[in-house]
Amino acid sequence: MNNGILAFSHLSSWTPSLTNQHHSYNIPCRICSNSTSSKLPNTVSAVIDNSINRNKNNSQLPESVHSIHDRLGIGALWHESQAEKERHENQSSPDTSSSLSQTSLSSSTRSPSAKTHNSSLTTSSLTSSLNSTGQPVTDSIPPLDADDDVITITDESEVMPWDTTTSSRHAHNMSLLGRRFHSIRKRQQLVTRSYEECRRITALFSKTFYMGTSLLSSDKRRAVWAIYTWCRRTDDLVDGPRVTQRSAGLRDTLRIWENRLNNIFMGKAQDALDLALVDAISQFPEITPAPFQDMIKGMIMDIEQDRFNTFDDLYLYCYRVAGTVGLMTLPIMGTSQEGRDGLRQAVEPAVALGIGLQLTNILRDVGEDRLRGRIYLPLEDLKRFNYTEQDLFNCVLDARYVNLMKFQVARARRYFRQAERGVHLLSEDSRFPVQASLDMYSQILDVLEANGYDNFNRRAHISRWRKFATLPSSYLRTQESNAFWSTLLTAADSLSAPSNKTSG
Repeated sequence: MNNGILAFSHLSSWTPSLTNQHHSYNIPCRICSNSTSSKLPNTVSAVIDNSINRNKNNSQLPESVHSIHDRLGIGALWHESQAEKERHENQSSPDTSSSLSQTSLSSSTRSPSAKTHNSSLTTSSLTSSLNSTGQPVTDSIPPLDADDDVITITDESEVMPWDTTTSSRHAHNMSLLGRRFHSIRKRQQLVTRSYEECRRITALFSKTFYMGTSLLSSDKRRAVWAIYTWCRRTDDLVDGPRVTQRSAGLRDTLRIWENRLNNIFMGKAQDALDLALVDAISQFPEITPAPFQDMIKGMIMDIEQDRFNTFDDLYLYCYRVAGTVGLMTLPIMGTSQEGRDGLRQAVEPAVALGIGLQLTNILRDVGEDRLRGRIYLPLEDLKRFNYTEQDLFNCVLDARYVNLMKFQVARARRYFRQAERGVHLLSEDSRFPVQASLDMYSQILDVLEANGYDNFNRRAHISRWRKFATLPSSYLRTQESNAFWSTLLTAADSLSAPSNKTSG
């Protein structure tokens, strides 16, 4: 386990020690990083385009004005502006009948070190229209490419809960409230396009996962797409250059990436894809940085290890690179029991689902990993079945290997069953998508068995029509509490292929 400082914050109040009869690791809730760098070059150009999708006809619509109004506290700003206007209108003295800007400037001159709240708002309306040289702010919208820095507009950050990423058009001719609404509207357009790009990346790199998330409500699936995109980019940092770069350089890159993650949780987006995650975190505040940081630890394991001696070693790796995804998305999925108690009960099944998915990926990709000189199967398991590393690299497919694969498949299915027992703990609108994802991934194991456990020459693949055919059965599984649906589920199971009944 990598050294680090345990910071038991937020997540620690509902994350228990993840131990059971299958492994013995105590999973740390958070590892703090001492990294200080805040700039990361565009190292993920192979994953995303240099600019985000500019298509205005996408299906993701901007947030309504009312929801933006409530979430950003514009109501309070509106009442402050109205009250300020009424105070000035009620002033009958000719000495105080000057414009709002003049009053504000004179007030700031009399007390430069202690501005009142009202004067700070009015001076903001003047200074936000000028840059550091005294020239009007440009009315163009800065593009958000993959390597752009955060763009902050003068005093806008004093009243905006998050970093602004657009400038105000004709700000010197707009009221304070008008500039705020304009900035919000432009930013929301960027957020919408950012989510659309996250959707595209998810659909491109994980068709099975994307199909499952498409069953979620709009706000939930957009947040899950943002998290998947971050996970994909994190993996891409080490997956491509892993063979040619030294691990020390990659560790530095991951430390920079972790510092960038910390900025995201402070509301600072460095590029368009970060912006989607910033917005998702603001909508689901129970999302914590701990599992994201643990995933970065998993990437470090991936560049330092190409063998795993025991299943305990492999379990820690699977938790960090996949089990953490369950913890990332659990606050988005929601639980049937509100509050921390509901989250605490759902933690272990959520992690189990991630472990099962990763074990399935490992079994599916044995042949590909072999070509890279990597063996994710625990060496103790190879020894148990008298199967050697050289046998694996020579693609020896015999009774020993078949028995080894049966053992691994049975283990993965145990974690899927553990995860399935926790589906009812989720909120009602999240059960069907999670069950569907679980069932579709389980079918990869069915295909592996149907292929005679030949994962050297044949990749276990689930066709699109088979995925769609899984959906009715997955829906029925979420309705087992109803006697009528339970009867239909039993009938559906009886019609399933024999391979689906293999329990390992």
